[in-house]
Amino acid sequence: MMAGSFLWIKPRASFPSIAPLNRAPASRNALSSPVVVVSGYRNNQFGRGIRLRCPKPVIPIEKQPTVRRDTIARSDIAAAGPANDAGSVSEFQLVSRVRGICFYGVTAIAAIFLFAMMVVVHPSVALFDRYRRRAHHLIAKIWATVTITPFYTFKFEGMENLPHRDAPAVYVSNHQSFLDIYTLLTLGRSFKFISKRSIFLLPIIGWAMFLMGVIPIRRMDRMSQLDCLKRCMDFVKKGASVFFFPEGTRSKDGKLGAFKKGAFTVAAKTGVPVVPITLMGTGEIMPPGKEGIVNLGSVKVVVHKPLDGEDANKLCSEARDTIAKTLLLHGYGVQ
Repeated sequence: MMAGSFLWIKPRASFPSIAPLNRAPASRNALSSPVVVVSGYRNNQFGRGIRLRCPKPVIPIEKQPTVRRDTIARSDIAAAGPANDAGSVSEFQLVSRVRGICFYGVTAIAAIFLFAMMVVVHPSVALFDRYRRRAHHLIAKIWATVTITPFYTFKFEGMENLPHRDAPAVYVSNHQSFLDIYTLLTLGRSFKFISKRSIFLLPIIGWAMFLMGVIPIRRMDRMSQLDCLKRCMDFVKKGASVFFFPEGTRSKDGKLGAFKKGAFTVAAKTGVPVVPITLMGTGEIMPPGKEGIVNLGSVKVVVHKPLDGEDANKLCSEARDTIAKTLLLHGYGVQ
């Protein structure tokens, strides 16, 4: 045996020259299999050696962060897509804002002239029709119709369910938008709305509400709420109708909220029917919190059959169920 890195094996016979075996390279960290090599000529014989390849040293390589192809594709789409969408959204918002400016311009101009008419007829209304104030409501209907007709279409269903014009009733409806009042005024019924006191401070609009006999309320004031219900019962007993939004405020997400019992207490104690009304579409045209825009769209108003009863809780449940079924039928949500 020789010193060195070769192990010599003496062959039994002479061998011709043997070329190194061709093998596929092994993996970087694995031990190679033995390889037969010709080491040279010794003592008139060919020697054959066996040499083991040691694993190559592993050199640490810092991996570069990889990005998946689908991530790149999505990034390219995200970069390209919203650019077009942003342009269309901006254009849509601009149109809606322009429509909003025109809407308030029309309602203000119409209100100036029609408020003047209210002032002129108010003395006779105060003397001969103090509670219903039908002349003022007729002017308000004209004002609402002139205002909303250029901006959206509205359709009524179930008008045959409306009580007689002179018959007092408690009207209730879901509340989606600032446009609900405009739309309901076109029904042509003389009912008293309930509104926040702050609205009465608005020039012309607030003054017109005062002449119409709209009932003010402070939402967070318990005494104000009780006084409001008492005034509503007084109006109903004297032949006037009242209108409530039992949810108490506009729905933020378009879903029908829980009903408060006040309106149904008035109906139960005065013995007048409750007329449920379903409003659809106003929330899409002028969403809550975005009163500066007017989107394209249409509105549908469904007047349901009157409900009679002396149990306020039952009336509340029946009215809400009636409105909820109609909203669900048309794809709206209910809480």
